[in-house]
Amino acid sequence: MVVPARDLPASVRIHEVGARDGLQNEKAVVPTEIKAEFIHRMAAAGLTTIEATSFVHPKWVPQLADAERLFPMVSGIEGVALPVLVPNERGLDRALALGASRIAVFASATESFAKANLNRTVDESLQMFAPVVARAKEQRVHVRGYLSMCFGDPWEGAVPVHQVVRVAKALMDQGCDELSLGDTIGVATPAHVRSLLAALNEEGVPTSAIGVHFHDTYGQALANTLAALQHGVATVDASAGGLGGCPYAKSATGNLATEDLVWMLQGLGIDTGVDLGRLTATSVWLAEQLGRPSPSRTVRALSPDSHKE
Repeated sequence: MVVPARDLPASVRIHEVGARDGLQNEKAVVPTEIKAEFIHRMAAAGLTTIEATSFVHPKWVPQLADAERLFPMVSGIEGVALPVLVPNERGLDRALALGASRIAVFASATESFAKANLNRTVDESLQMFAPVVARAKEQRVHVRGYLSMCFGDPWEGAVPVHQVVRVAKALMDQGCDELSLGDTIGVATPAHVRSLLAALNEEGVPTSAIGVHFHDTYGQALANTLAALQHGVATVDASAGGLGGCPYAKSATGNLATEDLVWMLQGLGIDTGVDLGRLTATSVWLAEQLGRPSPSRTVRALSPDSHKE
């Protein structure tokens, strides 16, 4: 039953991360053809923003070493934005050479994770991103800034709001078009989410430029998403089938499942443009390719046989 709630966005853009963030943590290398079909199936289900891959050095994330081969296999999908991650200017060069029109850089709100993920301090990583963002904007490429560890860090504990705001503001000042707030280890709670969003607004970061990226470690991803929606956020990251985690943060479990998100949004009367049945079938198909059941509760509920080995 659809029961609309007051003061929520009429529509939400889902930033689908399953093909990149979801698969990058898989130990067994997924064939490029499977990745490409996964992206095509998600597009057919109505997702219009699908993060395709990452142009990082292959030794960092071997799963994504096929970026140059994969991107041309999906870049012609009409009406679908295919952002890609780039860590530095070399990554940007590789992405631009293939015609990428949307990129993302990935920063950390904490020193410990910046060191683990980028082998740099927070400020050093920002310095590395500055020419990447500047060159991308010169090429009229849309830039998303990912910010990890916005709520908690496995080494440093709770992350002060002002610390997150400082790095977020720096990314926006560099020229990022959009900011994704990452709850990398899934420790956020709704009031914490609202507090951070309010603090960002106070520093001039508009809600329209903010997306949220929640992990479901403690089962709080949907509650936190609803808190963000109530604040006016209309971009939500999610991963088909609930795939993913983070290879550099051992306590990070799966992303918010796209199907679980769509189920909630549909019940609230919020438009996503996504065919839930087709998306669920896609996640069941991918789970078969990976040889294990999908962790998404909605996938399991709509596909009773999907939990079987």
